[in-house]
Amino acid sequence: MNTLGLIVLVIHILGFAALLGGLLAQAREPEKKITGVIRDGVGTAFVAGIVLVGLLEAGDGPVAHDKIGVKFVITLILLVLVMMNLRKPRIPNGLYWALTGMTVLNIVLAIFWNAKHGY
Repeated sequence: MNTLGLIVLVIHILGFAALLGGLLAQAREPEKKITGVIRDGVGTAFVAGIVLVGLLEAGDGPVAHDKIGVKFVITLILLVLVMMNLRKPRIPNGLYWALTGMTVLNIVLAIFWNAKHGY
């Protein structure tokens, strides 16, 4: 992967880190809400993911279309749920845990899908 691809990958990872961090920062709070960190994190991860796939498709490396498709759908659902609940003063605990679970699932898929064995 070239330098541009690595920079976009870092931005993608930082987006998911912000999303997960924004969610986990509220874990002990009785009332959860969508914060700017959560909004910006999911938006950054989504856009950087699309740019990353574009770079890979342009010939920078192999593309696992099945993995990308699943991660795209999960991230799109996250983005839609976050944007739909952005202006609400609080979100239900079920939605909070669904957002957290989907975020962790997306990270796990990124790490373990097509991972080489032997660690």
